[in-house]
Amino acid sequence: MDLFNNFYKGKKIVVTGDTGFKGSWLCIWLNELGADVYGYALPPKTPNDNFVKTNLASIIHHKDGDVRNREAFKNFFNQVKPEIAFHLAAQPLVLLSYSDPVETFETNIIGSVNFFEAVRETSSVRVALNVTSDKCYQNNEWTRGYNENDAMGGNDPYSASKGCAELITNSYTKSFFQSGDCAVASARAGNVIGGGDWAENRIIPDLFRAYFSNSELIIRNPNSTRPWQFVLEPVFGYMKLAQSLYEKGKSFSGGWNFGPKTDKNYSVSDVINKISKTINDLKYKPDNNPNKLHEASLLKLDITKALNNLDWKPLLNFEETIQYTVDGYLSEKESENVYESRVNQIKNYTAKY
Repeated sequence: MDLFNNFYKGKKIVVTGDTGFKGSWLCIWLNELGADVYGYALPPKTPNDNFVKTNLASIIHHKDGDVRNREAFKNFFNQVKPEIAFHLAAQPLVLLSYSDPVETFETNIIGSVNFFEAVRETSSVRVALNVTSDKCYQNNEWTRGYNENDAMGGNDPYSASKGCAELITNSYTKSFFQSGDCAVASARAGNVIGGGDWAENRIIPDLFRAYFSNSELIIRNPNSTRPWQFVLEPVFGYMKLAQSLYEKGKSFSGGWNFGPKTDKNYSVSDVINKISKTINDLKYKPDNNPNKLHEASLLKLDITKALNNLDWKPLLNFEETIQYTVDGYLSEKESENVYESRVNQIKNYTAKY
């Protein structure tokens, strides 16, 4: 089922970070809708990455590139001349930002600047969407969800870099895109889970690494709550937002939250317990290290704006989110065609709408 009424068919689209988790899923969906997809990113980090497992390099147009290299980035845009650009290239990990803050700030801040410079100098671009993070907000450990008018912030380097990326997006929007044909927005989501994510120090990849190697999982923050969502939920939101920007213009500029239904918070322990009921022999224990680095314990998003103004809503409940995720990882071991298994999940997901 095409939830976009053939909007993406034939459109030339750039996706930065296509070798990453969300970027690869976005490219698969766009490709299935008939878009002409051009990816720009660093090479995949491991042979298990979704980009590798789905053989995306032979399916879309991909170019190895570093978003910190402004001239190469601009040249890529100039050669492709896309209509729509999704910016997902980033250093996405909180703990890695502690060990390498410089790379985190350079990639997430200068990379955002370079993205908008490339867009600014490419007249074909009608839509530019910067995908940031729910961690862009100044986290006060509020029980209410953060909305798009709350202050940007961030204590750890990763969160701070995403707050900065939002300020950069707003600055470029107000300074350079008030007139002209290009509409700009940012999209905020977090704790996105699903098959194909093998990043270090993320609870779900860590869990399946432990499961597949028959080892014990160390759980860093079992009581932390997160807005858990299956990867297709925010990707669906990004695509609906880009369509609205293209068809309806600058009234859709600004920041947009994409998250799960907010009727209940679920902790890391809830996730582990739910998965352990689905797969057998999962071994885990809490991390009792008193010197572990800080990660926010409570975070959720207010998605009212997207619910009311976009033709978008989260389709999956918590149980379905976990089941889709488990099925996605298991397919990497059991399926001969991982790309096709991803497409089948997209079809199953869209059939729920």
